[in-house]
Amino acid sequence: MGEYGKRAEQLFMEGYNCSQAVLLSYSDITGLDDKTAAMLASGFGGGMGRMREVCGAVSGMFIVLGIVAGYSDPSDAQGKKSTYAAIQELASRFRKEKRQYNLQGASRTVKARRHIYTRRKNE
Repeated sequence: MGEYGKRAEQLFMEGYNCSQAVLLSYSDITGLDDKTAAMLASGFGGGMGRMREVCGAVSGMFIVLGIVAGYSDPSDAQGKKSTYAAIQELASRFRKEKRQYNLQGASRTVKARRHIYTRRKNE
């Protein structure tokens, strides 16, 4: 695990959700202050508001990519195309490594998930 992954894991264990942990760990790249980053990513935890949909870590990495390499002009067709291509590449890499987008589900047993959450300080 790299430096950003270790930082994200530490932040998660402090009580931040997966999306917040990822976005906060990249603050040196995004330029976001901690409060803004935590608030921006707060609704994506638990698979989007605990709906167990797309993993918050995936949402967090997509936010980071958008800040770093996204587009802002709605008429920038090439910017939109390249951003979507980069998102699709990240999603593909994540899916190959984790085998799904939702880490709340099949990749961990209920017992393993409970162990993680009981280790956290502020759940």
